[in-house]
Amino acid sequence: MRYNKLVRDKIPDIIRGKGETPVTRIASDEEYREKLKEKLVEEVKEYAENPSKEELADILEVIKAIQEHENISHQEIERIRKKKALERGGFKKRLILEETRKE
Repeated sequence: MRYNKLVRDKIPDIIRGKGETPVTRIASDEEYREKLKEKLVEEVKEYAENPSKEELADILEVIKAIQEHENISHQEIERIRKKKALERGGFKKRLILEETRKE
């Protein structure tokens, strides 16, 4: 079976444990960046289909990998998140924008 997708580091060992032979390669920096974006979309779709703690953990794992690859600290992300929350708010009020009208 062909995949051509980013997998967790221990997946080849798990495949070997099942008696199969994984064929892998190391992604270039640019390919890794693209595959991380694909993986993030994949994990978000999985969460949308099956909202669970495990799926949220998978999303965070991908975000952590993106942060490390792009050399962005958790503190920097948190600073930006807080700034946006101050300027635009969060999602605690559960507001749904139905439409806008010109006055």
